[in-house]
Amino acid sequence: MQEDINQEITFRKLSVFMMFMAKGNIARTAEAMKLSSVSVHRALHTLEEGVGCPLFVHKGRNLLPLQAAWTLLEYCQDVISLMNRGLEATRKVAGVGQGRLRIGTLYSLTLETVPRIIMGMKLRRPELELDLTMGSNQMLLDMLEDDALDAILIATNEGEFNNTAFDVVPLFEDDIFLAAPATERLDASRLADLRDYADRKFVSLAEGFATYAGFREAFHIAGFEPEIVTRVNDIFSMISLVQAGVGFCPAAGADEESV
Repeated sequence: MQEDINQEITFRKLSVFMMFMAKGNIARTAEAMKLSSVSVHRALHTLEEGVGCPLFVHKGRNLLPLQAAWTLLEYCQDVISLMNRGLEATRKVAGVGQGRLRIGTLYSLTLETVPRIIMGMKLRRPELELDLTMGSNQMLLDMLEDDALDAILIATNEGEFNNTAFDVVPLFEDDIFLAAPATERLDASRLADLRDYADRKFVSLAEGFATYAGFREAFHIAGFEPEIVTRVNDIFSMISLVQAGVGFCPAAGADEESV
């Protein structure tokens, strides 16, 4: 069979390319893949030569993807996913690795919920290999839709996935609490009224996280727009900021385990 794909196009270069498209610049790509910036730049340049058309344009010191790069990315995701499934099937035929389950979870569930689930699964299926990915609600949903994960542990609202292709199994219901610096004197004998804290500063998770939606809804009900001093990308950073006295934050009960 005639070889139609240029030898400059390799799975490694495609992986670098996909990471670059996700991170947006060479420095963050190099850090994520533990490579030098020179290696990332070389991989992208030689991949471009192998494809045979421009993928990027220079704007100052930045490398911006053209529409051709976004088109290539769509096919890369399909190719990598298909190859991973092919490798797994090959190993199964050879009797190597009797199954792997790719699980995605919210950061806050890694304290108690996820360890219990993993222990239970290992007791029932000791031969099963588990890959754990942590991220936001939206990131994990996107990965599930792209077949990059087999199952995810996220926060949902009642009826949210009734008309989707997902099978949804409830694990527990959670409440929203008000997390405050230890120096604050809160009356724990009654429910907190956010209107009493309208003049305070708040910290928040970034958009896409489950707690962010609850955060916005809580303040909508309270009838005011909070002063948000910073947004972070994981629950542990948010709780650390609260403990440091930076501000208050509404947090789910699972998040409160971190305090």
